[in-house]
Amino acid sequence: MIVYSDKCEKIFKNEISGIDKKLNELFAGKEPLSLYEPCSYFLKGGGKRLRPILVIASAQTVNGNLKHVFNAAVAVELLHNFTLVHDDIMDNSSKRRGRATLHTKYDLSTAILTGDSLIAQAYQNLLKDSKINVNKIVLTFTNTIIEICEGQSLDKEFETRNNVSIDEYKKMIYKKTAALLEMCCSIGAQLSGASQKYIKAVSNYGNYLGMGFQIQDDLLDIIGEENEFGKKIGNDLIEGKKTYLFLRALEKAKRKDKLELLKVIKNNGIKPNEVDKYKNLYIKLGVIQDAEHEIMKYTKLALKNLSILPNRDGKDLMIWLAKILINRKK
Repeated sequence: MIVYSDKCEKIFKNEISGIDKKLNELFAGKEPLSLYEPCSYFLKGGGKRLRPILVIASAQTVNGNLKHVFNAAVAVELLHNFTLVHDDIMDNSSKRRGRATLHTKYDLSTAILTGDSLIAQAYQNLLKDSKINVNKIVLTFTNTIIEICEGQSLDKEFETRNNVSIDEYKKMIYKKTAALLEMCCSIGAQLSGASQKYIKAVSNYGNYLGMGFQIQDDLLDIIGEENEFGKKIGNDLIEGKKTYLFLRALEKAKRKDKLELLKVIKNNGIKPNEVDKYKNLYIKLGVIQDAEHEIMKYTKLALKNLSILPNRDGKDLMIWLAKILINRKK
C-alpha cells in the first residue's frame, strides 16, 4: 500500500489544530477559576492527540462527514485526559509531559475534581454529535470507561502479585489502553451511520493498534531517550511494574538471571542506578527483539482490517498513523 505521508501529515496537523483550539477555548473565562484554571492547565500540556484523530479518520474511512464527529473527537481527548489526571494521582507522579502534575501543582482535591469535570465535559461534547444511534454510542463510550477502570485496577493489582502471565498482562493492557482506541474508531464509524461490518473493521484496527502502542510504550521505557520520551527511563522497573518486557524476560531467564529478575518482584522495584544493569539483561535475553516482534504483529493485524473500508484517503491516514506510532520515540 502506498501512503502519501505529506498529505496525511497535512490532514493530521489541520485536524489536530482544530482540536487543540477547541480544547484551549473550552474552559476560558469560566468560573470558578479554582476548577477551570486547573482544567485548562492540564489540557495545555499537549499530547499526541491520537484518540481524536482516530475518531476523525474512522469517520472518513466509512465516507462520514468529519464535521459531524468533531465534538466526539474532543470528547475522547477529554476522556483520555481524565484518565491521565487520575493515573498521576494513583502513581504519585510528579511530572507529566515535562510539567508538574495537577496534584503536585495544586493539591489532591483539586486534581480529583478536575478529573471529574473533564469526564463530565466529555459526555457533554459527545452528546452534541450523537444525532443517531444515541443509546448505542453512549453505551459504547460508557462501557469503555468501565474497561479502563478495570484495566487500571488490574495494573495496580499486578504490582503486588508475584505471578502474572503474559496473557494476563495482555488482558490488562487491552482494558487500560486498547479499549479506548477501539472505542474511538467505533464511535467515529457509528456517528457516520456505517454498517456493522465497517464498524467491526475499524474497531479491530483500534484494538490491535492499541495493543502495539502499549507494548511500544513498555519498550520505550527502557530504550528511549529521556528528553524525547518525557519520562524517567527505566521508570517501570523502578516502580516494579510487570511490563511485557519484564514478563518475557522472566519466562526466558535461567538460574542467575532469573534470580536477578525475581529481586525486582521481591523488592517492589529497583534503584535508579540499577536501570542499565537490567537493560543489559533484557538485551542479553533478547526481549527487546521480542517486544519489537509483538509490536509489528499487532500493527499488521490492525492494517489487515482496513482492506474492506470504502474511503481511500481515510485508509491512507490510518495506515500512516500506524506507521508513525511504531516508529515513535516518545
